[in-house]
Amino acid sequence: MAKVSQEELIKAAIAGVAVITFPTDTVPALAARPDKAEAIFQTKQRPPDKPLILMGATAESLWQFVDSQTWELECWQQIARQYWPGALTLVLPASSAVPPAVNPTDPTTIGLRVPKCEIALEILKRTGPLATTSANLSGQPPLLTVADIDRQFPEVLSLKESPPESGSAIPSTVVRWTKNGDWEILRSGAVELIGPLPKSTVK
Repeated sequence: MAKVSQEELIKAAIAGVAVITFPTDTVPALAARPDKAEAIFQTKQRPPDKPLILMGATAESLWQFVDSQTWELECWQQIARQYWPGALTLVLPASSAVPPAVNPTDPTTIGLRVPKCEIALEILKRTGPLATTSANLSGQPPLLTVADIDRQFPEVLSLKESPPESGSAIPSTVVRWTKNGDWEILRSGAVELIGPLPKSTVK
């Protein structure tokens, strides 16, 4: 794995010339510019029916990627205010702003998250939202250390001065908005949902 400075890592991501890795509040991420997301699928040998998510520094940077009516967006913003930054991924209806490479087989939905991790947020503020997934070969457990990622993915760029491993090592909780104006839990993870999630009263 090529070790680079944070500035070099950011420039490579913006240029779309490499897959990068950085720590998050859960497990380390593989990331790339959204329109170059096919590089992540190739790197981790991921089948196209397993979409990536978009990770951003703020909720405001991510809403452009969702297709909503006003009442739906208000509901999604409410849950984002409660759990972001944090380890909750929201799977929402996708707008045309989402590059097809992020979700090749189902362009109608997109997963979104704002991580609670200072270094990740510093990078994402500079790059804008990135397509991300856990750092591992498809079907294998997430890699948790820079050394393990280095061995598995020698072509991926990582930070020269790696921070202490500080993520929870537990993937994010994933919930999906349904056509009925409610939420479906797709994966239980690092965030324990407190009480019922905000949902629509409009049908």
